[in-house]
Amino acid sequence: MERTQRFGWSLATGVAVLAPVVVALVTPLGLGAEQAAPASPAPAVTFTRDIAPILQRSCQNCHRPNQVAPMSLITYEEVRPWARAIRQRTSIRDKAGAMPPWYIEKNIGIQTYKHDPSLSDEEVAKIAQWVESGAPRGNAADMPAPLQWPDETAWSIGEPDLIVDGPEIVVKANTPDWWGELEPVKVPLDEDRYVAAVEVKEVNDVPNDAQGRATVGQRYVYHHLIWSTAVLEEGGELPESTGLGGWPVHEVGRNADIFDPRAGRLLRANSNIIYESTHLHSNGRDTKSRLRFGFKLHPKGYKPEYRSTLRALGNGLDIDIKPGEANQQLHAYLVLERPMKVVTFEPHLHAPGARMCLEYIWGINIQTLTCAGYDHNWVRQYEYDDDHAPLLPKGAILHITGYMDNTEKNKNIPDPRNWQGSGNRSIANMFIDLGQSIALTEDQFQEEMALRRERRKMKKNDYFIDCPLCGVPPPPKVTTSERQPQ
Repeated sequence: MERTQRFGWSLATGVAVLAPVVVALVTPLGLGAEQAAPASPAPAVTFTRDIAPILQRSCQNCHRPNQVAPMSLITYEEVRPWARAIRQRTSIRDKAGAMPPWYIEKNIGIQTYKHDPSLSDEEVAKIAQWVESGAPRGNAADMPAPLQWPDETAWSIGEPDLIVDGPEIVVKANTPDWWGELEPVKVPLDEDRYVAAVEVKEVNDVPNDAQGRATVGQRYVYHHLIWSTAVLEEGGELPESTGLGGWPVHEVGRNADIFDPRAGRLLRANSNIIYESTHLHSNGRDTKSRLRFGFKLHPKGYKPEYRSTLRALGNGLDIDIKPGEANQQLHAYLVLERPMKVVTFEPHLHAPGARMCLEYIWGINIQTLTCAGYDHNWVRQYEYDDDHAPLLPKGAILHITGYMDNTEKNKNIPDPRNWQGSGNRSIANMFIDLGQSIALTEDQFQEEMALRRERRKMKKNDYFIDCPLCGVPPPPKVTTSERQPQ
């Protein structure tokens, strides 16, 4: 009652008294001392509690001693000088220069991938808050135990069952790009085996703490290798038909290839690794280098159920990129002759490349599956989670769109005043999706969709962008007698 009476008296007394009385009343009411305690301030973001776990999960795989990254990010003393750079690089998200190097755009398409090191929006914000508050160390007791990393020569696929070293080459400090064939390399395998995973590494004599040239590949000299395996004829010649290009392309910075467990790739006895097209470029210093191939094999007696293929959807010939323009587009299409499971998406562009999107067209429907930025210094393949790998019917059309930036904002372009066409050089361009797919029979397609519906607990009105026909009832099974002509 006291507050009501004072408020009424204030109104009766006039405006001159109203202001101070209202202020006096609002202050205690705003604090709400009788109803609730004041909100506690948000805890400070510290290195030991908040930042170190992020670095362990998403950064230290490369940013540790004797690895490819130029600085170690393990201890507070190592990280603190790079705090502002870490904030800047993690804020880029899906464009060239982003760290960690994972360029999937998070606002469109499928978002479930294997081996995804990317940061959440909350983690990016936490890093920014840490830097803006002075990058405090925090309580030592909050620091997670250091990770136990394998030897720097360890393989991401695990210890290979078979390791093959390619020929040693020397690339001079300022030599121009070179592409061509190298001598075949014998694979020490005396029986046919199926491969579960393959990883290719460049091994060179560049010191681990050395900085490479600020261009594509930096410390490496192999830009990419198109390779195959084949049994040579007695004179050392390739047979007439070898199915060349059958293995995933090696590219600088690229992750390993782990094939679907039911779609192992055949490696024949007494094969040779064929260097079909080798693209070399200098890194600013004389470099001695070779490629090392690691194969994980399936057990003896394994037989694949499915056939794994490379899509090679794109255009490496008819490319027209105008000078001084950003956001130029290229397009390519592929009509599926059989049902397909899309296993990976791998944009392959060159220096002008900024972005690529993959979509499918089915009837009147168009659905974007994945969009990813592109950084020619760190090529990535994106492996879909098993229950989100696109399942597409026969007759669907896969469509890729490439976005090119031929302006001074693209640091990979030596001179944006120049027209760009297709070509093997890093400063020219290509436009290809080098992703892997599994070709399915109609029965296998129906089985895969049934498994997808079951695992994701599909309900009546659900729609999966990765499976346009999952909501369609399967066709009735036709018996042998029903197939007989009348």
